[in-house]
Amino acid sequence: MTHTGQGPPKTSAERRSERAQVDDVAIVMEAALRFLEPRARSTAEVRRRLTKAGYRAELVETVVNRLTDLRMLDDEAFAREWVRSRDRTHPRGERALRSELRAKGLPDDVIATVLAGRDSPAGGDVGATPDEEAARRLIERKASFLRRAGEPRQVRQRAYVLLVRNGFSSELAWRLAGTVGRDDPDAAAVSADS
Repeated sequence: MTHTGQGPPKTSAERRSERAQVDDVAIVMEAALRFLEPRARSTAEVRRRLTKAGYRAELVETVVNRLTDLRMLDDEAFAREWVRSRDRTHPRGERALRSELRAKGLPDDVIATVLAGRDSPAGGDVGATPDEEAARRLIERKASFLRRAGEPRQVRQRAYVLLVRNGFSSELAWRLAGTVGRDDPDAAAVSADS
């Protein structure tokens, strides 16, 4: 709500109090649609946002149910797109993806279904898991950062920490960190200079 210049601006508590008096579901629907406008959201995110804004629970549930009926809220589709986007732009391991999806309020059964159906991107290694493909992409993207460590042992250590911090299993991180720099002429030059 914008300030019109008539009197002091309202506090957030005053705005929440006003929203608690709203009886018109269309007003709550409009607030939900504004929240959904920039990007897709989970059902729990929309519910949390509207509740935190101060709208009455029964109106919030009516709006959430209507948006679900209209397929504007679809937790499984949201989770699939979240994972695809992460795999494409910010590779994460299954553990990190699971944590991010839980933070978005998605139920464990939806998370399990989506992660079980996670695909390796086109052009990936045959037989590689989606986590392995994502880990390799992350290492490729961070190659210059990893090489700055200099000594091969430090490069491997830095790669291991990077992978574990991004939700990859310690076993996968250990295996892939051991391969960092082996086929890289720049890394070979770095280790020869050491």
